[in-house]
Amino acid sequence: MSFATWIAFVIAGSLIAISPGSGAVLSMSHGLAYGLKKASATVLGLQFGLILVLVIAGAGVGSLLLASSLAFTVVKVVGALYLIYLGISQWRAPAVAASDAAAVGTMSTAGLPAHPGFGKRVMTGFLTNATNPKGIIFMVAVLPQFIAKEAPLLPQLAILGVTMVTIDSIVMHGYAALASSMQRFFRDVRAVRIQNRIFGAVLVLMGSLLFLVEPGRRA
Repeated sequence: MSFATWIAFVIAGSLIAISPGSGAVLSMSHGLAYGLKKASATVLGLQFGLILVLVIAGAGVGSLLLASSLAFTVVKVVGALYLIYLGISQWRAPAVAASDAAAVGTMSTAGLPAHPGFGKRVMTGFLTNATNPKGIIFMVAVLPQFIAKEAPLLPQLAILGVTMVTIDSIVMHGYAALASSMQRFFRDVRAVRIQNRIFGAVLVLMGSLLFLVEPGRRA
């Protein structure tokens, strides 16, 4: 892989990562609810999911998945329902003011559980990316453009994978940090309720839009 090709992939990968999606929404939601440090576990899970998508696309399984309408539909429905579940859960999350949260020690300033398990946050991030058919479609379409047929495949996939995960991790942490910096504006019950419903509605909308995704086009 030439340096010019790698730079082109860095630019493409940055644009992909910055583009608003379910991962960005989840990073901002957890950054606002739990703070940057705890949202890092969510970002870690997102990267595990991204790695799985890259492996699927790189191994050619992604093409087979897109060719099988049943397999693609299963992935699509599971991913859509999971995002809708996350959205409904956030919409219904109790709105607790900062002062009340500090008193009971069980809720965050943004109305979500203050101490969700590390593993749960990682798994939420993982499932969000791993069950996103749009990610598989996009990677199947993008990766081949940066792979030289005359060179060994695995080293190229490794370079592209490490590059993409690094870029996405930085961007998702940026989203989480931006949201975390706004925690001071969500310290009363009304603001917390608004935050829960905005992020919940966005996640439900994204999940609903996944039902429209078909191989060969993006919703």
